[in-house]
Amino acid sequence: MIPWLDEDTPFPPVERALAHPNGLLCACERLTPQRLMSAYRLGIFPWYNAGEPVLWWSPDPRMVLFCDEFRIHRTLRRTLRRVASGSGWQVRLDTAFDTVIRACADPGQRPDGTWITEAVMAAYSDLHRNQLAHSVEVWDGGDLVGGLYGVSIGRMFYGESMFTRATDASKIALAALVALLARENVDLIDCQQRTSHLASLGGRAIRRADFQAHLTAAVDQPPIDWQSYAQAPLNPLLLPTD
Repeated sequence: MIPWLDEDTPFPPVERALAHPNGLLCACERLTPQRLMSAYRLGIFPWYNAGEPVLWWSPDPRMVLFCDEFRIHRTLRRTLRRVASGSGWQVRLDTAFDTVIRACADPGQRPDGTWITEAVMAAYSDLHRNQLAHSVEVWDGGDLVGGLYGVSIGRMFYGESMFTRATDASKIALAALVALLARENVDLIDCQQRTSHLASLGGRAIRRADFQAHLTAAVDQPPIDWQSYAQAPLNPLLLPTD
């Protein structure tokens, strides 16, 4: 059994999360922006199927991507240099958040199903309107060919989902995000759960206790000025330093 949260019930300590399934902590009826922000500050995230109660998780270990461990293979490095020079695709911030999250929910991107329901999209779009959720987009002219979105509190970034419609487009979006965060002294991106794709890009699992310690310090630091990055393409950030 896991706790059921009413509207005003606080989250239980993450140490009470189940070992099987790994990280399941509690449940509630409705996903709201207020509940989301409370969860993220505590290292808790929602993950559930349509028609189910909202399930909240805090797995141990936790998958993260340290910005200085982002793995760029040779072919991608060449692509980043080309895009950084302004040739071809343009990388933008926060110009099409709702389109990005809907693309991430596309069944073509998630053949096994998606938890990104209309209610989820509405909640994260509300966070975006309040400068708490952000999207990185890769454009080919007027066509959106890849992107990602996530939540930012203080100097902490929580990656949620990404999509691609062209080779390496989502990796380019991630590379731009990593470069932006590194510039802003953000050490890691929360990736929540382990996947082989994230591992291939340098992601790795750390102990929940270590993640929580980092989180506690990061969320109370001054927030990133995201609007300053939305004023021009992010392409120059993609130029590799080595």
